Amino acid sequence: LLVLCVSGMRAETARYSVPEEMERGSFVAHIAKDLGLIREELLARQARVVPNGEKQYLQLNQHTGDLVVTEQMDREELCGQSEPCLVRFEVLLESPLQSFRAEVRLTDINDHAPVFLNKEIILKMPESAVPGTRFLLESAHDPDVGNNSLQHYNISSNEYFLVYTRRRSDGRKYAELVLDRALDREQQAEVTFSITAVDGGNPPRFGTALIRVVVLDINDNIPVFTQTLYKVSVMENSSEDTIVVVVSASDLDEGTNGEIVYSIVQNSEENLQTFKINPETGQILLKKPLDYEEKKSYEIDVQATDGGGLSTHCNVEVQVKDVNDNAPEVIITSLTSTLSEAVPPDTVVALFNVRDRDSGDNGRTTCELTGEQPFRITVLAADAYALVTSETLDREQVAEYNVTVRARDEGSPALSASKTLLVRLLDVNDNAPTFSQAIYTMVMSENEPAGRSLGRLSATDPDAGENARVRYSLVPPPTGTLAAASFVSVDAESGTVRTLRPLDYEKVPAFEVTVDADAGQNAWLSYELAKATEPGLFRVGLHSGEVRTARAVTERDAARQRLIVLVRDRGRPPRSATATVAVALVDDFSDAFHQFGHDPAGGQQPQVAEEEMLTTYLIASLCCVSSLFPLSVLVLTANALCRARVRAELPPPSPNCYADGDFGSDGVGVGSTGTLSPPYRYEMCLTSGSGRSEFQFLRPILP
Repeated sequence: LLVLCVSGMRAETARYSVPEEMERGSFVAHIAKDLGLIREELLARQARVVPNGEKQYLQLNQHTGDLVVTEQMDREELCGQSEPCLVRFEVLLESPLQSFRAEVRLTDINDHAPVFLNKEIILKMPESAVPGTRFLLESAHDPDVGNNSLQHYNISSNEYFLVYTRRRSDGRKYAELVLDRALDREQQAEVTFSITAVDGGNPPRFGTALIRVVVLDINDNIPVFTQTLYKVSVMENSSEDTIVVVVSASDLDEGTNGEIVYSIVQNSEENLQTFKINPETGQILLKKPLDYEEKKSYEIDVQATDGGGLSTHCNVEVQVKDVNDNAPEVIITSLTSTLSEAVPPDTVVALFNVRDRDSGDNGRTTCELTGEQPFRITVLAADAYALVTSETLDREQVAEYNVTVRARDEGSPALSASKTLLVRLLDVNDNAPTFSQAIYTMVMSENEPAGRSLGRLSATDPDAGENARVRYSLVPPPTGTLAAASFVSVDAESGTVRTLRPLDYEKVPAFEVTVDADAGQNAWLSYELAKATEPGLFRVGLHSGEVRTARAVTERDAARQRLIVLVRDRGRPPRSATATVAVALVDDFSDAFHQFGHDPAGGQQPQVAEEEMLTTYLIASLCCVSSLFPLSVLVLTANALCRARVRAELPPPSPNCYADGDFGSDGVGVGSTGTLSPPYRYEMCLTSGSGRSEFQFLRPILP
């Protein structure tokens, strides 16, 4: 049985930092120490790491308390260009339930070199270009971030050009080629040199490309854009071929020198996969749908080139607008699928988180339960919840529940998601058995032999399993009333009522007995030896009730042994009863049979008859003493002399077998508040020197 209870959840987050691509098994942190936990507690409470995503990158060693890497983490694969790159998880402990939030920041390592998409870059420049003219170059791509990303550009030595490294608004670097000396096509029609992109790693990585500058004949006007910067917004659910913006440039030249062609400068492969441009009209269109959750903005470089080879460029900033296109997710972090029907209200059944990838109102969520059920939701943190019981449960009314948790966002239109949890209730023994009828009337003929079946009782219990197993027993009658319980017995398992002895109609025309039907642990019996003349000589079977010798019988043991056996059930409160067993120790069993040859029913005569018989004996004794006193003195004297002579001839004394008269009038006593069946008496004897477990029942005497 598992009952899940929340003892607390920390709101603060433990933060760690490790380089990306660490080997499996690498040490991250001693998280047990940071959370104030001891190693033994981690193992006992089944501490474990619950990732935020689908993949398990980290693992908690329950023996050492160390957080280690289980899967290599590539920062570029997980986060792309986003910073910081965080791997979030929770440390979950049970008994009681605790949850600690933590995150590991992946720091970038210089595992990528800058790369130019084109290994050869061709530029066409008019010979009339004046020194100081700037030309935009294709940017190199480096997926690393921070100092490990692209930092600056260099060009090889040449007579005409310099290179400057510029920084965009998003932090990326690009190169501008600056004419340092006037070109002369007649002297040199083409200038060739290399450009190198260098990152800031240690050691630095670099990538190179070849630049070929083709010197054109004079074209004295370059195209001019109407705007140097275009800012537009696009909904993320826009379809393919949606027009994003139209750029426009003009050229004062005529003819082919005034014809403008538009193109997108290859500053990133992602831009080329997402956008396209009409070379004649300047329309920028979508190649594929956008996703706000993947990328929130784009920066595009557009180039306008006239027929004479002159070109200029402008910048287009595209902001992606979020739409409510992601439904909330209900993530179950812990679930108790079986629950005792006896758990109190506010018992935790499950822990879960709700996540929505949208932003703003589209990403704000609420949680609720569908239908009327004895459960409610408790908020633990901004996106963490607990499903708890709201009232007491009853398995006999409802054995299991399908609890549906529904999460809804605040977008327009609102999106929702549901998750159904199956909770089964475990039975406890909270119902007493019920008889099919309150009074059973049974008929028997007088003088019928013992053992005849009079009928069968029937009781049921709405509990399940062992808790529904019913046992029957007779309730002892009040003291001083007719011992009707000695007339019949009831089978503990089947409820069959049988006679114990023949009855006389003239003496007992009718009688009543009460049966209390127990079920479950109320009917589980255990026996113990409550009191004994010599406690170490006998023992009682815990569940069988068998009385056995615990050691060999010796001549030092008392000849008469008195045992009190206690039996109790496991009900609440427990009920019990006792029985007294008289034991005689003898030399051999022949003496025992001789001495036990009396009428077994003699000990069961009414007490009044015994008192009358005793009075008669007293009167006769007084008469004899009065009339025959002298003779009695002589007889006693002779008897004493004879006994002394006999003792001198007999071997050493040994224990005797005692007749029924040596013990109480009853061999067995039953407590007035117990639940035992009608009393029984056992007559038994043991020889001196008997071994362990050599206890023999001669015969049971039914009342």
